[in-house]
Amino acid sequence: MRFIRRTSTALSAAWLLIALAPGSASARSEPDTRPNVLLIVADDMGYSDLGAFGGEIETPNLDALARRGVRFTGFHTTSACSPTRAMLLTGSDHHRIGLGTMAELLTPAQRGADGYEGYVSSRAATLAERLSAVGYQTLMSGKWHLGQAHGQTPADRGFAHSFALLQGAANHFGADQSEAYRTASAAPDYQRDGKAVAFPTGAYSSDYFTEQMLGLLQKTEKAKPFFAYLAFTAPHWPLQAPPDIIAKYKSRYDAGPAALQAERLERMSKLGIIGPHVTPFPIETSEWDNATPSEREILARKMAIYAAMVDRLDQNVGRVLELLRSQGRLENTLVIFMSDNGPEGLRFDRPINPAAPLEPIAAPLDNSLDNLGSATSFATYGPMWAQVGSTPYRGTKEDMSEGGIHSPAIVAGPGVERGMLSSAFLHVTDVVPTILDISGTQTSPTIAGRAVLAPEGRSWSNLLKGEVAGLRTATDAQGWELFFRRAIRQGNMKAIFQPTLIPILGQVKPLSTTRWELYDLATDPGETRDLASERPDDLKRLIALWEDYAARNGVVLPEAGAQDGTAR
Repeated sequence: MRFIRRTSTALSAAWLLIALAPGSASARSEPDTRPNVLLIVADDMGYSDLGAFGGEIETPNLDALARRGVRFTGFHTTSACSPTRAMLLTGSDHHRIGLGTMAELLTPAQRGADGYEGYVSSRAATLAERLSAVGYQTLMSGKWHLGQAHGQTPADRGFAHSFALLQGAANHFGADQSEAYRTASAAPDYQRDGKAVAFPTGAYSSDYFTEQMLGLLQKTEKAKPFFAYLAFTAPHWPLQAPPDIIAKYKSRYDAGPAALQAERLERMSKLGIIGPHVTPFPIETSEWDNATPSEREILARKMAIYAAMVDRLDQNVGRVLELLRSQGRLENTLVIFMSDNGPEGLRFDRPINPAAPLEPIAAPLDNSLDNLGSATSFATYGPMWAQVGSTPYRGTKEDMSEGGIHSPAIVAGPGVERGMLSSAFLHVTDVVPTILDISGTQTSPTIAGRAVLAPEGRSWSNLLKGEVAGLRTATDAQGWELFFRRAIRQGNMKAIFQPTLIPILGQVKPLSTTRWELYDLATDPGETRDLASERPDDLKRLIALWEDYAARNGVVLPEAGAQDGTAR
């Protein structure tokens, strides 16, 4: 494990009081000095996009947050949004709590199975439920994607105040949905405190979600701590952003993906994000190399729009931090920023029908060069740019290789050592135990009279204070599964099995395999050299560990002999 301490700061007396005397709000003297918590999530953002992680996109607010806190370079999620968010808010493996796969992509064999309900089940307690029970004010704005029916929404799962997009994606400008969308039941649903509301046409998602959060924060009682969950839908498809921000990046990507990856690798090495001799997973550049000048304009435009989405997200993070600073609450607010998975590498230019994700919706669109990025366009930026976003790692969203599950994370706030860089292996299930630990909240086995699962992750509190010891030993194992794709890691050894078919528009991923692969992440973090044939005993041991993980968590796999490469 690589751990760099840049500066040294003493913990405040107030922080020591919190750490040494946990308990319920009723047991505390006034005023309540427990820390506030601000949890910010980006949607499908690449590992190397932020300036603080080596990217060229302008992200001064998140870069400043990183300077006053810790950058975790070994933070891991799963490979798609709603399963990751389920783990983020409960601390439990997604197969145990209802999101064994995305609700839109349940197979016949998975429907009705425990852990595949398609929403966060009552077996789990959300972080909002746990914190509201001990006196925290609980606020949410942005993407939910964890259940749409009565009893499943943010208002039902512990958030006292919320503005939420219930589905996983929508037009970023809130454009009036066409008849084609409505017929396919693809029009997005928004709720404020559990009641249906409309998203204003012409507003931009990152701006509007932030404005809702600012309004909620301004109404909170300063004498009581808050838990605020700000869940952006940027930079998730469709690629859309305000035109003035897109214009900032008009010619930035004209040199193509190989040049951009080289730039990022150099900056990442200088920042200490990666070692100086890391071999990155190579980009497939034939799309760019074989493109005509006009086709390259379109490709560069798509990357410029994506950059604008990340840029605007950062601007809005700055708005929230500035409000807290003006209120005198920032120094006592634990801020956690993360992406929910790797960048989207699938390619499609029509909205997906959530009722039948193998069939795109025939909506009227204008994907011409000058219109790309507007409310009437729809595009993804494809596997080429997404692989740049994953630099130096292999693959993208939906993959169990590092590019799909290795995400940037920043933590800053009271008790957090400033200017740190930690490569400790961390998992998204650690977030709930960390927040409960730092807020002095006991992990209750019951919530609202029902028994709930205990969080599985491990608290980062010692790491955040500057202690070098890691959270996991060389014998600890972490498993993954989603879309029948599998991975297991023990120490630095990782085994991967990636079937061919991804159940979104029927696409086949370029990194698909029909056998297990083995990688040593200590020497090959880019997963460029498969060691399966050289170290069969290690592979056999890891596969056995994965089988144990699958059995413990109720993973549903297809029957042996399936023809799409997903067989056991």
